[in-house]
Amino acid sequence: MKKVMRLLTVFAACSALMFSLFACSNEAPEKKAAEEPRKAETPAEEVKTVKAGFVYVSPIGDAGYSYAHDQGRKAVDALDWATTAFVESVPEGADSERVIRNMAQKGFDVIFATSFGYMDPMIKVAKEFPDTKFMHCSGFKKSANMSNYFGRIYQARYLTGMVAGAMTKSGKIGYAAAFPIPEVIRGINAFTRGVRETNPGAEVRVVWTKTWYDPALEKDAAKSLLDAGCDVIAQHQDSPAPQEAAQEAGAYCIGYNSDMSSFAPKAHLTAAIWSWAPKYVETVEAVRNGTWEGNQSTWWGIDTGVVDIAPYGPMVPEDVKQVVDARKAELMKGDDLVFAGPVKDQNGEVKIPEGQTPTDEELLGMDWFVEGVVGTTK
Repeated sequence: MKKVMRLLTVFAACSALMFSLFACSNEAPEKKAAEEPRKAETPAEEVKTVKAGFVYVSPIGDAGYSYAHDQGRKAVDALDWATTAFVESVPEGADSERVIRNMAQKGFDVIFATSFGYMDPMIKVAKEFPDTKFMHCSGFKKSANMSNYFGRIYQARYLTGMVAGAMTKSGKIGYAAAFPIPEVIRGINAFTRGVRETNPGAEVRVVWTKTWYDPALEKDAAKSLLDAGCDVIAQHQDSPAPQEAAQEAGAYCIGYNSDMSSFAPKAHLTAAIWSWAPKYVETVEAVRNGTWEGNQSTWWGIDTGVVDIAPYGPMVPEDVKQVVDARKAELMKGDDLVFAGPVKDQNGEVKIPEGQTPTDEELLGMDWFVEGVVGTTK
């Protein structure tokens, strides 16, 4: 009997030991799992795609105004999270309203309208699509979901005027101009101020074409100025036709929008040029991250790089380059001396007194010519 009891005792002890080991083997994984924090399973961050639309007044192959804007669009399109589309050669007025509305209906997040005459059509469409962002170039109207923007291209025109004034021999410089609106008038005035900085007795003769883009008409305008004795041709036109006319006549030319020296290499002195890419990228980034603001007016100066002058032609003397570069350095510092008073109009009346500079509102509404311009604002 005792023997049986001893066997039972040993069996019980072994069972208890096996149970304890089994329990420990089951407990270890649970304890380890409890001690190690579980890694959170987070979904991949969703990348917001921004759809940006661009409306151009002339063909992008014009090598001019629309071409410069389209270089900016391409920079946006190169972004991984952005897509773009454009419509070129859109007339100002009803056609532009239809194009802008069509883009809004297709769900574009932001629409850039790049010509002055698109202003009223865009502000009308903006009211119909409050969730869409609208950006108008060169105008002044704005709303809760529409802002306007431009560059102080008049600063670059002033510098190119200095070059033209230094290079003319006849003292007569021609200017083929599109429409008599403040933007164009302001540019002519700034150019003339630059001309008279280096050649006080020179004059700038203006011919209106009443078109932004018509190479044949632009060329005819330049020829009429050349026939009138002008030996430098400047322009506020979208094509290189005026420069081609200048080269054919053995005269010099000042370009606009982009470096068009390849079209008239023997005549091209320099040009007032645009570089939209950084600001277009900056704008769509603001749309993407929710920091874009409507009802804003932005006017970028030469210090931002939005406006500048093209490289000088080989015929421009070194001393002329130095004088112009020194003025550019002042503008880069923020010293906007282009219209620093005293400034007189064509009739000799002081429009901007000595010691004063015009406000942006006054510049945006400029509708008079400075002393030295031959032509009318109509």
